[in-house]
Amino acid sequence: MSTCEAAREGLDQWTSTMQELCGRFETHLASNVSLFIGEISTWSHGGLSLAGMRTNAGSIVRYGDHADYDDDEHCFLVSQRSGHCQVTQAGVTIQLAPGDMMLMDSVGPCSIRPMGLIDHASLSLPRDLVLKQMQISGQAFGKVSSTKACGRMLHLLMDQVCRGADGNAYAHTQGEALQSAFITLLSSGLEQAEECSGPGTLAGIDLRGYVQKVIDESLAQPNLTPASLAGRLNISVRHLYRLFEEQGDSVCRYIQRARLKRSADDLANPFLKTESITSIAYKWGFTDSAHFSRSFKKQFEQSPKDFRATSLHQPLIGAA
Repeated sequence: MSTCEAAREGLDQWTSTMQELCGRFETHLASNVSLFIGEISTWSHGGLSLAGMRTNAGSIVRYGDHADYDDDEHCFLVSQRSGHCQVTQAGVTIQLAPGDMMLMDSVGPCSIRPMGLIDHASLSLPRDLVLKQMQISGQAFGKVSSTKACGRMLHLLMDQVCRGADGNAYAHTQGEALQSAFITLLSSGLEQAEECSGPGTLAGIDLRGYVQKVIDESLAQPNLTPASLAGRLNISVRHLYRLFEEQGDSVCRYIQRARLKRSADDLANPFLKTESITSIAYKWGFTDSAHFSRSFKKQFEQSPKDFRATSLHQPLIGAA
């Protein structure tokens, strides 16, 4: 068998396995078939069914034009393990970076566009139970929050079940409890994707509101800049600036205020009183402790140390 024939057979096997597990997706290559990478693995955890996907395809598309072919029994909770991709469904586009999670529906058109080689894991959940818990009648689609409590718990649970096959280590009843936990947390753990519409353009009725939510979910990233943000949102940098200028603000000032607010919340949190001020600043995207202190004092009229002491009702003693 020639190299080209072997590569084509590998693509056919990938397509067959993909359609068996995830529905009628079609794969479009980013380059010559001989360079295509497509690997799928499956495992279980407490009776829950999971699949891993690693690929450098140009796009993986479900056109959704034949309802009879749709698998309407499942939703997929997807965890991006490495690489970056863009997922579009229900008129909404979501950018996934390593560590991000999202909920995908098995019904209707959907496209996944990897940006190079990606690796993600997905957990199958009963669609009827997900829709009932979320109290929706349409498609279940959205990004899992990394800041909401329920969203963070979903991330932790998903990391647990993605660690590998468990054999008979967990009883089936424990699997049912895990499934129930995932579904319950989803109803409050998703970002509010309904605020935007329009594939790739986010041409919603409150685009700035959606942009602010994306910023709020990305504050811990030191490289969060107007250029990187505009790229994730598929809008021009100038358009991004105008969204804030229209209300006498700037995107950079909004990012800094949001980071300072999160830092202040942590400084006032008694459960974090042993965490250093510098580590809190770095946690929320600041890379210079002196700049953080100056900015914080300008915003709150107190140094971070004084703010923490006042908030926690502690005497002003000891070093920061």
